[in-house]
Amino acid sequence: MNSKKEIIKYYDQTAYDYKLAWYKKDNPALHFGFYEKEKAESHFDALNHTNKVLATKAKVVDGDRILDAGCGLGGSSFWLAQTFKVDVVGISLPAKQIKNCEERAASLDLKGSTKFIQADYTKTPFEDKSFDVVWACESVCHASPKIDFFREAFRLLKPGGRLVLADYMRSNRPLSETDEKLLRKKWLHNWAINDIDTGKEYDHNLAEAGFEDINIENVNRNMQVSLRNLHEKCTRSYPLELILRLLRIRTSVQHGNLVGSIHQYRAFQKGLWWYGMITANKPN
Repeated sequence: MNSKKEIIKYYDQTAYDYKLAWYKKDNPALHFGFYEKEKAESHFDALNHTNKVLATKAKVVDGDRILDAGCGLGGSSFWLAQTFKVDVVGISLPAKQIKNCEERAASLDLKGSTKFIQADYTKTPFEDKSFDVVWACESVCHASPKIDFFREAFRLLKPGGRLVLADYMRSNRPLSETDEKLLRKKWLHNWAINDIDTGKEYDHNLAEAGFEDINIENVNRNMQVSLRNLHEKCTRSYPLELILRLLRIRTSVQHGNLVGSIHQYRAFQKGLWWYGMITANKPN
């Protein structure tokens, strides 16, 4: 489970699902949306707001060089390049995502401030101390073990550099057998994620990698509308999904993606996981 090939397969086969249900052309965000007040913002405003919150937490300023680790379709990379005078390098495993990012960068006239490379964020081709900020929005969940990502991020950051990430965090380890099945088999494995860490495990791994000033914040209150929206969309689509799967129009990966999208919120409601945002610094 969770090999690079499986992650690539997942994103290649679910690309249309994301396009249909989640983002629009000028806002290709694959992540959840941050709501200041429930139902006070549109879905697309909330997606952008996630970037705003992470940028504030990372103290992004003009002149920064930023690594978007697990950039997906480049949603955060493009937002950063359009909002600040920064250079952004986006990396991702699927070649199709990188090609899409390159085409979008050209259409937005952002080729000078963005660059996209197919690479593994636990073993990148960049030199030591190459970046001011390492940014990871809902991507570290795919790392196994996750400390490999943190060690590489520490290597890549300049002294005083900042790490910011948003991701899913399990409430405890271990959970009951029933709860582990809901969390991992019904949700995570269907999203090509082997497992997620607890907040304490994140804190330990960050410190082990050398980071300091570690701050882990539970932002469930701000993310729950977005989490619920995905659940409701997929629940409504499930009867048709079953028919398409029986007709073999939908693949097992596509079917699993929708099933996982339903169970992620059920696991959230049971308190099996929470949505966290983390900042940490590399010592000067």
